[in-house]
Amino acid sequence: MRFVFDPAKSEANRRKHGFGLDSFNGFDREPVTIEDKRRNYREERYRSFGRIDGLGYMIAFTISQQTVRLISFRRAHEKEMKRYEKS
Repeated sequence: MRFVFDPAKSEANRRKHGFGLDSFNGFDREPVTIEDKRRNYREERYRSFGRIDGLGYMIAFTISQQTVRLISFRRAHEKEMKRYEKS
């Protein structure tokens, strides 16, 4: 699958979190992925927690037949990483 994203959303992510969606190339190992049911997004959304170069990150995304649409990419808090790495 290939990653796609809205360039304006990528720039907003860069301003908010310090890097754009175009920076995401995958995690070092298989991440922990959960369905994001915190709100009614009117689409199935997922959050993956994993490490890149030893640091915790979270990526929010949706999946279509041939693409993964990136929504948000940020550093994860260590508390989040501990919670999901136990899964």
